[in-house]
Amino acid sequence: MESERPPKLRTVSESESAAEASASPLEAAFDVNPLAELVADVVEATGILAPDKLAFVRERARSGSFADALVEEGLAQGSSIARSIATRHNLKLVDIVELGVVLEAAELIPLHVLERVSAIPYAIEGDKLLIAVADPQNVHGIDELRLATRYQLELAVASREDIDTEIRKMARAAEAFGARAILEDDADELEEVREEDDDLEADDGISDAPLVRLVNSLIFQAAEDGASDMHFEPQRDGIIVRFRIDGVLHEVQRIPKRMAAGVTTRLKVLAKLDIAERRKPQDGRISLNARTAGRMLDIRVASLPTVEGEKLSMRLLDKSKKAPTLEELGLPEDMRKSLSEIIRRPTGALLVTGPTGSGKSTSLYASMAEINRPEINIVTIEDPVEYRLAGISQIQINIKAGLTFASALRSILRSDPDVVMVGEIRDAETAKISIEAALTGHLVLSTLHTNDAPGAITRLNEMGVEPFLTGSAVTAVLAQRLARKLCAHCCEMYNPSSDELLRNRVSPEVMAASDGMAFYRKKGCPRCGQTGYKGRIGIYQLLVMTDDVESLAVKRATREELEAKATEQGMRSLWDDGLAKVVSGVTSLEELGRVLV
Repeated sequence: MESERPPKLRTVSESESAAEASASPLEAAFDVNPLAELVADVVEATGILAPDKLAFVRERARSGSFADALVEEGLAQGSSIARSIATRHNLKLVDIVELGVVLEAAELIPLHVLERVSAIPYAIEGDKLLIAVADPQNVHGIDELRLATRYQLELAVASREDIDTEIRKMARAAEAFGARAILEDDADELEEVREEDDDLEADDGISDAPLVRLVNSLIFQAAEDGASDMHFEPQRDGIIVRFRIDGVLHEVQRIPKRMAAGVTTRLKVLAKLDIAERRKPQDGRISLNARTAGRMLDIRVASLPTVEGEKLSMRLLDKSKKAPTLEELGLPEDMRKSLSEIIRRPTGALLVTGPTGSGKSTSLYASMAEINRPEINIVTIEDPVEYRLAGISQIQINIKAGLTFASALRSILRSDPDVVMVGEIRDAETAKISIEAALTGHLVLSTLHTNDAPGAITRLNEMGVEPFLTGSAVTAVLAQRLARKLCAHCCEMYNPSSDELLRNRVSPEVMAASDGMAFYRKKGCPRCGQTGYKGRIGIYQLLVMTDDVESLAVKRATREELEAKATEQGMRSLWDDGLAKVVSGVTSLEELGRVLV
């Protein structure tokens, strides 16, 4: 039935708002029932929130649900809310992600009914159907569930987030399975789809072609899993699909050889690439609403001819995502305070360094969000624009039109900026203009590719910037990496051996101090996809340009000399910050060794 399928992939114009795109199809059903008031009453009765915070959350909940407001403000977790509701109604609380959902049970009730009621059947015991609901007070919804099956219902409570996730998985699995079954049974239809490219309209959003549904399902899965990249890699026997989640690639599917050309063609049509050109690289983009995953995506698509066929790489940028704050980055408290003071200075340059994918741009966005106010003019030059910030002028680089970092920077400096963010210093011209701007009354934020903070000073000198300019203009350098966080649901405590500590380059002094100390390591559970990790945290090193460090920079000191002087004056290494996060149980020694090679 049409109502049982997830929404079609729909391309959108740039004018559509992120707020509209991020609305969940279940939100209306969730908020018209009594659950919001129930949660508010439970929270008020337990006294877990102070009256002023409770009033604040009630105000936030006027435009949404009370439970969502609690979660968004970081005052509660979905599991905690579900536990309170279960206790209030004397029902069993279940973790359906941990238990798993029995497919035969879930299929006993139509998907559109489950979506409307926010419920998921998870097991069958004799003549009883065990079903988890988010709102036990939704009497009409529960009556609808009873009418939809011949089994007796045994109700339990689960968090709304977990229920919605399982429903989306079911819808996506059904869509992908149906598409693959049709394609595998009808090779002629695939040939017809491949030959009649006009049938693969990128913008119609209504085509029922099985091939289209298969591609849509993969993109929705990537959006829901929080993937930053998708890779469609041709092999001799088909296409391997891999997602990059938390910085690591995971294989999610293998598409048979006979479907490969059709999948590649569909993706190229969506990205408005030339489907007849298979011998040279191409670049394109897709803008779409992934409503089922609550994300508004801008997807950059790059094709690359290989000996086995065209490889497609897709970078997923979430336009509806909010920029993090400095507190959310994971900076140590003293480092956060120093950085907060630095970005409030009217002039100078803050450089963020690290390899590709280490979160440099995110740190700059957090810095801009911290200082953004009506009294100052902030202008950015980016490639691509990753977050949309209100009150800030953001410029997208366009090489074909001649809009480079250097040319855009020259134009920006004539438009009375107070703060300029340069996405990346790639060449000598951009470096010189940025440093000169920092000396002439502007605060410049930018990124460089170096391994650590002291290396940024010598890199600027190598790019042709005069040392006396570097020493005067640069106020601080922040080096960083991104490490995966241990899954809070399954990580386990252990005592590392001396060999393991030595293997991870832990100094003898630290080993002696940590003797007998318990560390944490990964284990794996359904919530983290058996990886043992969920989410990422930053590891940082902050070099502040003191008078002594500036004197060394002017004298063209080596990276080692700069590092020694900065360390003497309080700079910590990336290893120091990483080990502190290992000791606190945020990440593991194994992960620290992976990101700090």
